[in-house]
This record gives sequence, C-alpha cells and structure tokens, in this order.
Amino acid sequence: MNRKFVFLLTIFGSFLLLSQNLFAQVTLPTVNLGFKSVDNPNEMVNAIRILMILTVLTLAPAILIMMTGFTRIIIVLSFLRQALGLQQMPPNQLMIGLALFLTFFVMGPAFTEINEKSLQPYLKGSISQEAAFDIALSPLRRFMFNQTRDADLSLFIKFANLNTPKTRAEVPTMVLIPSFIVSELKTAFLIGFIIFLPFLVIDMVAASSLMAMGMMMLPPTVISLPLKIMLFIVVDGWGLLIGSMVKSFG
Repeated sequence: MNRKFVFLLTIFGSFLLLSQNLFAQVTLPTVNLGFKSVDNPNEMVNAIRILMILTVLTLAPAILIMMTGFTRIIIVLSFLRQALGLQQMPPNQLMIGLALFLTFFVMGPAFTEINEKSLQPYLKGSISQEAAFDIALSPLRRFMFNQTRDADLSLFIKFANLNTPKTRAEVPTMVLIPSFIVSELKTAFLIGFIIFLPFLVIDMVAASSLMAMGMMMLPPTVISLPLKIMLFIVVDGWGLLIGSMVKSFG
C-alpha cells in the first residue's frame, strides 16, 4: 500500500514539474490599451485611419442592404413565402443566404470594377484613399441611378432644398441612397402583388368549393396549400421568380 502511495505521489510530482516547465516556455501575447502623447503626426493619421476602417466594417451590413439589390430580393422572397401560406418554409437563414448570393451575382460587375479600379490600385499604393473611395462609389452610384425612379429622386431633391441637378454627377449620394431605397421598395411590392394573384385565385376557389359542399369547419388552407405548392412546382416557380428578379436589374 505504501509503495502504491509513493508511486502515485511520484507521478503527481513529475506532472507538476512538467506542467511548470511547459507553462514557463509558453509565450502569450499581451494587449495594452491607453492614451499617450505623440510627436509624429503620422501616428495620429494611422490611428484615425484604423478608426475609419472599423467604422466602415461596422456599417458594411447596412451598405450591403441599402446600396445593392438585396432589399428587393429579400422582400420578394418574403412575399412568395407569404403567398404560398408557408410561415417557416423556406427558413429565414436559407432565404437570407439565397438573397445574399443573388445580390453578389447581380452586383458582380460592379464589385469587379471596384476591385480592379479601386481596391487593387489602392493596395499597391498607386492611388490615394480619397481617390479609391470616389472610384469605388462610381459603379454603385451608376447601379442605383439605373434602378431609381425619377419621381423618387425628385422628391428627395425637393426635401433637401437643392436646385434641380443638370447631370447625375451633381446629385449628392446622400440624396441618391434614400431615393434608391424607396424605389426598391416600390418595385419589390409590385412584384409581390403579381406573385400573390395566382395564389389568391386558388385560395378563393378552394374556399368557394368548400362552402358549396357545406364543409364549413374545414379550413380552406388545408386544400389550397397543396394546390399552391403543386402549381408552383409545375410552372418551375423558382426558375421563373429568380430569373425575373435578375432580369429586373438589367
């Protein structure tokens, strides 16, 4: 019994010594937060640039949603799910993922132009940060102008108390973005209305048929839901819907 106790005590002591040696050899990084006075203006400029980059990263989701075709796509997909009568199918994660990838597909030419003419030259140091920002904003403004209605643009120009611009270049970006969002909402709701029509007819037919047969206690959705899903599959609804949305950005 004493031999076993001594053996276990020896193993435990060896483990402690080995652990101390291992932890003594590990180097852990440290981060210091604080304020200090700087004499070099470049250090202040670098700190401001880092702060601006973090701010842009924080606003990146809003930029993606509000300055691309994501708004129209996700609203139309939501209208489709509501018209079919499916509350949780497809799931929200799947719909958002599909909307994101469709957005990347639609915005592919603009993103490619931003990468080739703005991001890569800036990383190589051939253009300044201000020039890179202006060049990157150009394809986004072009896309938003192509999708914005003149009435919506005129409305926000009036709200901003601006003189009527003679060219697109004179329209401020802060006026263009809300005009684009309102136009996207109108377009998305118009597409949603068109999607609702055939499914509304099926709901009315199912409700009228049940009423004519005297089956008042049977919910019409029990009959209409399979019919709507079957109709959507027969006409290749996903292909028609996605194809129409992609073409609507042309």
